[in-house]
Amino acid sequence: MSVRPAHPYEVLLERHPGNPILTAAMWPYPAHTVFNAGATRLADGTTLLLCRVEDRRGHSHLCAARSPNGIDGWVIDATPTLRPDVEHFPEELWGIEDPRITYVDELGKYAVAYTAYSKGGPGVALALTEDFRTFERYGLVMQPDDKDAALLPRRIDGSFALIHRPMTDSGAHVWISYSPDLRNWGGHKLMLQARKGAWWDANKVGLSPPLIETERGWLMLYHGVRHTAAGCLYRIGLALFDLEYPDRCIARGDSWMFGPEEPYERGGDVGNVTFPCGTTVGADGDTLYVYYGAADTSIALAIGSIRAMLRWLEERNSEA
Repeated sequence: MSVRPAHPYEVLLERHPGNPILTAAMWPYPAHTVFNAGATRLADGTTLLLCRVEDRRGHSHLCAARSPNGIDGWVIDATPTLRPDVEHFPEELWGIEDPRITYVDELGKYAVAYTAYSKGGPGVALALTEDFRTFERYGLVMQPDDKDAALLPRRIDGSFALIHRPMTDSGAHVWISYSPDLRNWGGHKLMLQARKGAWWDANKVGLSPPLIETERGWLMLYHGVRHTAAGCLYRIGLALFDLEYPDRCIARGDSWMFGPEEPYERGGDVGNVTFPCGTTVGADGDTLYVYYGAADTSIALAIGSIRAMLRWLEERNSEA
């Protein structure tokens, strides 16, 4: 599928015509909904999605789906890939949700940051894996109320870095924290605030997929929420951060660039939601495959250009 160059007012992400690409009806075992998948490309070129699967209790687990081209031909694990382990991790009592996958070359492993949900609220948990068959679980690394987390692929000034979205007295904003060992975290810094006033991202913001390292900086696709008379709208915006000081925002778009339009995005368990948790980059280093949850019900795909997004940010940068 070709990607058209974009000027500031063009569509930056083109929906795949086969959307939604994964639904609960395709699952090899009973599932209510399938959405919010982390994504990575394995060494053999296979695209792996680690999907959030919700059962009829309302509890979620994670299940891997693999495709040779990232579009179709999905082979789905016959049983859940990563289940809640309440015996060892009671914070997972009500399920595990919304994974983000980062390959950390230093470790030779994939880091999966996900939301563990229980009576205490959502918290950020971390697990490492080499093959998405067995996992080394770290448990909670950020206490409730916290979610929307992903690890950076390399250390920053000697420390691992985690992007996450705690709820604070000032609201729901994106933060970055640092650790020497993936277990002890500190140096918390605010990265991106929800804007005030009549903005599309005025009520809360959160990280969507893991940050994408480019020559110009760390590219962030983030979700912004605006409360309306008909409910919440979840749309996607862009921001750019300094490569060596990722808490420093270089650019932030003055508008959203992708939002719910199609019936499968507007209607579902939670209507009017487009929520990406994973991306992969094509062999050309520019084509971006964005996997997003549609209406908390299915998984869809949109394709864009990293260069076009950077150009759009340069032309649509806002200080607000």
